[in-house]
Amino acid sequence: MEDYLIEYCAPTLASLKTANLFNCRFYSETELNRQLAVWNEALGQKGIALLTLHREENKALIYVYRKSRLEADLNKEGVADFLTRFGYERRGPDSALDFLKKRIREEKNFPHEIGIFLGYPLGDVLGFIQNKGKNCKCAGCWKVYCDECEAKRMFEKFGKCKSVYRNLWSQGRSVWQLTVTA
Repeated sequence: MEDYLIEYCAPTLASLKTANLFNCRFYSETELNRQLAVWNEALGQKGIALLTLHREENKALIYVYRKSRLEADLNKEGVADFLTRFGYERRGPDSALDFLKKRIREEKNFPHEIGIFLGYPLGDVLGFIQNKGKNCKCAGCWKVYCDECEAKRMFEKFGKCKSVYRNLWSQGRSVWQLTVTA
């Protein structure tokens, strides 16, 4: 799992981004749960949590996030009102994540509000939904409908972070060593 964390979650580990997602194959649910428990124990000390959002056969969608940043994102202006349109209650990150898991499990289409949970700007999430994923100004980690300059700056920052983390990891640094305490 360490390679997935470096490849897909470096900006979250570096505390540049609220969260990242990745899909991984598993051969045993017991082993997957054991690995998640080990990583939650180790990275929890640094403010990171790992959560399975969805399982299907032998694949799991893993959400890696900073609890404090998610809580701040959920409290940003307009976010609570936006999420209530999809049935989220105004309680907190844990209940919001439980409801997101339910939406992923029950919805025919992947719930686009997940952008909020990944730290994307509300305006871009709204733009994606309203435009059905078309007509964006640019695309990188997400499709941008609002502040193109800021988004491009962030995409560059995330890319550089991923490159640096890959390099340091290949030189022997551990995920725990590369994870910023926040």
